[in-house]
Amino acid sequence: MHASPRSGGGVGGRRPWGRRAAAVVALISPAAMVALAGAALAGDLAIALLAVALVMAASGATWFALTRRGPRRVAGAALAALATAGLVVTVATHWQGLLVLLGLLALLAVFGLAARYALVGPATAQTAATAFLPVGAAGSAVLIINLKSGGGKAERFDLAAEARRRGIEPIVLCPGDDLQELADDAIARGADVVGMAGGDGSQALVATVAARREVAHVCIPAGTRNHFALDLGLNRDDVIGALDAYTDGIERVIDLARVNDRVFVNNASLGVYAKVVQSDAYRDAKLETWTSLLPELLGPDADPIDLQFTTDDGSICDDAPLVLVSNNPYQLTQMAGAGTRERLDTGTLGVVAARVRSASDVSKLVALELVGQAGRFPGLLSWSTDEFELRSSGPVEVGLDGEALVLQPPLRFVSLPGALRVRLPPGAGVAPAARAVALTSDNLGALLRVAGGR
Repeated sequence: MHASPRSGGGVGGRRPWGRRAAAVVALISPAAMVALAGAALAGDLAIALLAVALVMAASGATWFALTRRGPRRVAGAALAALATAGLVVTVATHWQGLLVLLGLLALLAVFGLAARYALVGPATAQTAATAFLPVGAAGSAVLIINLKSGGGKAERFDLAAEARRRGIEPIVLCPGDDLQELADDAIARGADVVGMAGGDGSQALVATVAARREVAHVCIPAGTRNHFALDLGLNRDDVIGALDAYTDGIERVIDLARVNDRVFVNNASLGVYAKVVQSDAYRDAKLETWTSLLPELLGPDADPIDLQFTTDDGSICDDAPLVLVSNNPYQLTQMAGAGTRERLDTGTLGVVAARVRSASDVSKLVALELVGQAGRFPGLLSWSTDEFELRSSGPVEVGLDGEALVLQPPLRFVSLPGALRVRLPPGAGVAPAARAVALTSDNLGALLRVAGGR
């Protein structure tokens, strides 16, 4: 990739000396963090250990309270409150430690920003240049709108009128309508671009039709969380701006995934989460539903969740209360990008299974998270694959892109590489996972090479 004269000679519009300076700053930050932490611990090692112990005690007691009923829940909640109060008192009476913590967080932020500038910017520019294809205005465009999604976002932004101003035919989803039939009919009438303004479950249904009929899909983030839009690099707060994908957009090809005969754009959740979202009360009272159901799902007397699968090393797992299968792997090791996917075009599924069943498990996980090593928790399994099978003796509850379903086993998951063409507005960026730079030996080596001018 050749730099333009305006870019100053740097890849992706960044000057070489700017990248080198950023790499030097990023390399200094971890050393400063070690020095600051060492100086703090030299004088207050006992206080630091006490704070960590209180955090672990509070997390373990909270888990105990959530997974018990009656007096035991009250006792667990009381212990969690006492541990939290003790932590507050410890921090308040040793405020120097709080300043050290704030300093460490500031240095970590400096590392993230400087390393991102040095390493991620050029790579992102190269990826965008090869993966995004500029396209003109859509010839015949349709936008299906769910007025109720996202608390009525489409109505608040008068999305139908905005679509008409751009020559896009709006189709309002009415009660009883079949979303896939609406998309199919629109394409049969000549639409070469079909979009969906709604949540991720609706996006998946329209994307299924667009992929099958080989037309481009537009995602308008008018749902509640819009995880698909986030990983496409869209600004989830700019609902109207997303319409520019129809008039002056860019196009890229991404994967879809399928479980049995259902296509999804984000993920399929199985186990505890899937069972909770099946509850009729979940939509209106999420917290109350969780606290009501967790004791019977994860408490000491809970029946094992009937899910079985083969891990990447060939062993059989049948004791994971939470399983997540995603269309491309989620980032799990970096706080800045946790819960997002770096890419949507790897042609693979991401599989994550968590074995967390006791207060001690939670405490171990929290302790590892405190030192940035949550990925080392022995109860966490994660790998990527192009297909995955989950077995059960009866129907399996699934949260598919946030929608509650019940499917017959075995559940066969497959990746559908390059299945969907998506149009995006010109300003679309990348997912948080693609912008994050973890403090790892590989990244430190890359920063050293950049700082050395290589």
